Amino acid sequence: MPLSSVSFVMPALNEEAHLRTAVTSIFEQKGLDEGQIEVILAIGPSTDRTKEVAESLKTQYPVTIVANPTGKTPSGLNLAIKAAKNEVVVRVDAHSQLSPDYTKVALELLNSTGAANVGGVMKAVGISPFQQAVAFAYGSRFGLGGGTYHVGGSAGPSDSVYLGVFRREILEKLGGFNEKMLRGQDWELNLRIRESGEQVWFDPRLEVTYYPRSSLAKLARQFFDTGAWRAHLTKAHINRANLRYFAPPLLVLASSAGLVLYMTGVLGINGLIPLFSYLVGVALISLTSRSLNMRAKLALLVALPTMHFSWGSGFIAGLFTKSGN
Repeated sequence: MPLSSVSFVMPALNEEAHLRTAVTSIFEQKGLDEGQIEVILAIGPSTDRTKEVAESLKTQYPVTIVANPTGKTPSGLNLAIKAAKNEVVVRVDAHSQLSPDYTKVALELLNSTGAANVGGVMKAVGISPFQQAVAFAYGSRFGLGGGTYHVGGSAGPSDSVYLGVFRREILEKLGGFNEKMLRGQDWELNLRIRESGEQVWFDPRLEVTYYPRSSLAKLARQFFDTGAWRAHLTKAHINRANLRYFAPPLLVLASSAGLVLYMTGVLGINGLIPLFSYLVGVALISLTSRSLNMRAKLALLVALPTMHFSWGSGFIAGLFTKSGN
């Protein structure tokens, strides 16, 4: 029988601003009867009104709430999956908004391809000029290196996809998400899926709107943490590491070494060449980006280096720390 019943799982921690939009997008999915779906929210110990927003959503929609005491994303996902009853599990991020046909197309792909997981493109969207700059960087090859689920590509088998729509039996067979992987848990799970002989399938029609971090401090923390966890994954699976993962740490090392050599007088002004060349490149990318207004272009001058240097510094730190530290 074709797969048809769907459980949407969503961990949420300090997501007061975005949670209602994310949940509403679930109940606006086309081609699904209300009896075919269930929504499970795993609510962490938030310091804002996330829990109150979740409780108010229960009065409007058939939503189930489970407690996620640690507040960690993989733990919340596993708790929500454990509470799920349906044969297909759709991961939804509280910072995201599903396109109207997302689940309908995903079910068609699961049934036609036999894949264990299908997913598509993260379409980053910004509201403020700073968010618009970060969103531009997400979708640019100069920002995050041009991964398929950021910039798009042809439908077919893939190493990983954004979020994901899973056959529940596969999640149960593989033990769900690795709760030690606080970042990069999608990639790690998709690796286990592929190593088990199953298929991960990418299709650009599966589009999810994503709202980036809205402040410089939050962006820097997010990218530092992501870089550190990418280092942990790279150490564990060095033969599968993409060369683009090494660009930000090399930028950090080259720029730092050049500054030291300049300040100590060893190379003089030539020591600033790596950093100066990078900043000129950032300026050219920022000021020639036609899709951004002037305020967003100026914000990109700050956002791009923050993303690259935070990610690169996190990666270097992650090489010398254990997963979970």
